[in-house]
Amino acid sequence: MRLGCWVVLLGLLQLAGCALNPATGRSDFVMMSEREELELGQRYNEEVLKQYPRYADEKLQAYVQRVGERVARHSHRSQLNYRFTVVDSPDINAFALPGGYIYIHRGLLAYLNSEAELAAVLGHEVGHVTARHSVQQQSQSSAWNILGQAVAIGTGIGAVADLTNVLGGAFVRGYGRDMELEADGLGAQYLARSGYDPQAMIEVVKVLKAQEDFARDQAAQRGEAQPASGYHGLFDTHPDNDRRLQQVLGPARALATGQQEVNREVFLQHLDGLPFGDSAASGVRRGQRFYHGELAVTLGFPEGWELINRADALIGHSADQQAFIAMVLEGNPQGLSAAQLLRQRAGGQRLVDQRELQQAGLKGHSAIIPGSTARRVAVLLHGARAYLFVAAVRGGASLESQDARFLEVIQSFRPITAAERKLAQPLRLRMISAKPGQQMADLARQSKLPGDAEASLRLLNNLYPVGEPRPGDRLKVVR
Repeated sequence: MRLGCWVVLLGLLQLAGCALNPATGRSDFVMMSEREELELGQRYNEEVLKQYPRYADEKLQAYVQRVGERVARHSHRSQLNYRFTVVDSPDINAFALPGGYIYIHRGLLAYLNSEAELAAVLGHEVGHVTARHSVQQQSQSSAWNILGQAVAIGTGIGAVADLTNVLGGAFVRGYGRDMELEADGLGAQYLARSGYDPQAMIEVVKVLKAQEDFARDQAAQRGEAQPASGYHGLFDTHPDNDRRLQQVLGPARALATGQQEVNREVFLQHLDGLPFGDSAASGVRRGQRFYHGELAVTLGFPEGWELINRADALIGHSADQQAFIAMVLEGNPQGLSAAQLLRQRAGGQRLVDQRELQQAGLKGHSAIIPGSTARRVAVLLHGARAYLFVAAVRGGASLESQDARFLEVIQSFRPITAAERKLAQPLRLRMISAKPGQQMADLARQSKLPGDAEASLRLLNNLYPVGEPRPGDRLKVVR
């Protein structure tokens, strides 16, 4: 090894440090002070809320904040100012940023069954914060990057840095099983100390295991491969009798205060009226069409295509994921024509096959940006808003192979009708009490859920795959 490389690596050792982990008592490799951790969390929080808007129900937000604070008060870093946020997303997920920023998706809330289960999820995420898992992850990644640069400087081969970055990325990708199990253990401790039943951790495992079973069974019915699991946490990889999970719950049960609260009814009351699936604020997918009441627009996609509804874009793709079209909303403060706006957004790139669009009283312009990956682009004006479409084909196929479908999507865009406004309203959770003799098949026939409504309702009520309610049981239905 050259002397220069040794000098750079010595600098790496000086930058790195070991800090006592407040939750575990270990000395962990970190390259970030607590002040830097808090600043990083604040900066990332701003970006997260652009991607995942805050769910506009302050009563529910306040409830989740109270439950989270109750758990966090009994954590190893209770001095942090924890912020618990419900994000307006139907995904089954929760995650934490450095410094105490914790998020739970509206979609995951719908499948939980008690306040104690909510506390278990939040406690798991608090565990990641108290053990500084994201800080360790960031520090490991930075160290590998610096090491890669050092090797490149010492050898003069830039490709070595790329290789080292790949190795570092693989090493720190995700939290890993050990960190997730550690967060489970810490979360269970905080759960017990705050007066909740630690068994709720196991109940959440069952909920998320049922999610995996449901997704696998539905994919099998469609003849598709099993989808990847959703929630990042170790919850979704534990069998409910996993010996290691039982080991981490053992000490937590010893810490139980004797209250052992579950609070099922209070939790379900807070879920009543919660949008299920898409929300009105994000727009609603109904089959192959998308409806947005506030924007007062709708458009359709070809049969067999999947629709992905994100905060920043509506994306449609073919079943083989080779053809994609995205629609994004933009302002038009200069009052440009559709053609002018399209040329501006193209940024000087050559446009061919230009055509004016006139549809449902709207004006627009469409063109192709030629090249090795040609793209169909379009702008449609609706009031003061502009809708930009970008479509492309992957895998080396020609744009022409899908261009007719791309134009079909673009030309389906139009203002919503008065009769369609109800289609822009989301499905919502409602709470009922099971009547004597009432079965899930009966409820499924009354439900507006698409697809396998009976299986979906069983999943929502922790009865998947074949459970039936008992008279008087509180049940979630979708209307």
